[in-house]
Amino acid sequence: MAAPSNVDAVVFDLGGVLIDWDPRRLYRTVFDGDEDKVTWFLESVCTAEWNDLQDAGRSLADATAERTQLFPEWRDAIAAYYGRWIEMIVGRIPGTATILRRLKEQGIRVFALSNWSAETFPWVRDDYPELHLFERTFLSGDHGVTKPDLRFYRIALDGIGGPAERMVFIDDKQVNVAAAQQAGMLGIRFTDAPALEVELRRLGLLR
Repeated sequence: MAAPSNVDAVVFDLGGVLIDWDPRRLYRTVFDGDEDKVTWFLESVCTAEWNDLQDAGRSLADATAERTQLFPEWRDAIAAYYGRWIEMIVGRIPGTATILRRLKEQGIRVFALSNWSAETFPWVRDDYPELHLFERTFLSGDHGVTKPDLRFYRIALDGIGGPAERMVFIDDKQVNVAAAQQAGMLGIRFTDAPALEVELRRLGLLR
């Protein structure tokens, strides 16, 4: 089935859709498998909210210095967050890269819109050739704003240059999908590649 005339672009989130990133993977090594300590550290010291600030453009050096000043007794563990950041990358989300390539081969425009530090993204990009398939990649760290802020979606829409209703956005977080829908895009909540394929076939975007 050919893609419907009103839908001709797919916008992918990266982490949790194409690439599996998990800071617990690193800190299980740092803390010798002590899951309670891993949980405490990631909820109290190097928190998700702290990481979000780097995704929004704060430098890794400033972030590390700020945490170290607040928690000097955890200096070495804090330094590992970006010093050993690549160990947080688990690998590919199974099946999604194949779907991306199929869309590209079928003439569907593909883009990326991701909450990701502009400093860490180059550390992983060349390890995954599929990350080079996108016509454009919009990183929050480059633009100083993160999903689900509508400004980030509008930056992407302006950069893509097409009407929002002709785009499908895929993300593993419902709050980000809802924001894309508010911006006028179609939205798909990602759970796994087989379910994504069903949705894309339903929209006529995959043969």
